[in-house]
Amino acid sequence: ASVVLQSRLFPDMFPLVKQVQVATDIAKGGMARLAGVEIPKYDDIEATFAAVQERLDTTLAFIKTISTEQVDGNEAKIITLVRKTGDVQMPALQYLQGFVIPNVYFHTVTTYNLLRHVGVPLGKLDFIQGSAQ
Repeated sequence: ASVVLQSRLFPDMFPLVKQVQVATDIAKGGMARLAGVEIPKYDDIEATFAAVQERLDTTLAFIKTISTEQVDGNEAKIITLVRKTGDVQMPALQYLQGFVIPNVYFHTVTTYNLLRHVGVPLGKLDFIQGSAQ
C-alpha cells in the first residue's frame, strides 16, 4: 500500500496520496469559501488506504453540511486566495468554475490514472459513476 500511495507517473508530479489530499483540500476549501465558513484543517498524514478513504469520507461529510442557501446568490462575492506569490481575488462564480472544479477534476483524474497504472481494474464508468454519487 505504501508503494502505491507514493506512486507517480513522472518524478516532478505529486504521488497518489498527495493527489487525493490536494483534491480534498480544494473541494473542502472551495465549499467553505463559497459558504463563508471556516475551512476544516487536515494534517496530511494519510499512509494507508483506510486513512485515504477516511479523508474522502470526512470531506464529503463536510461538503454535505453546506446548504444551498449558504452559497446561492453569492456569485459576485469576492473570494481571496492567499498565495506565496501574492493574494488572488476573483468573483465566487469565477472561482468555482475556473479554479475549484478544474482542480478537483484534475487531481481526481490523476488519482484515477495512477490507480490504473499500478493495476487497479478501473474503467471509465467507475470514474463517471463514482463522481455522480
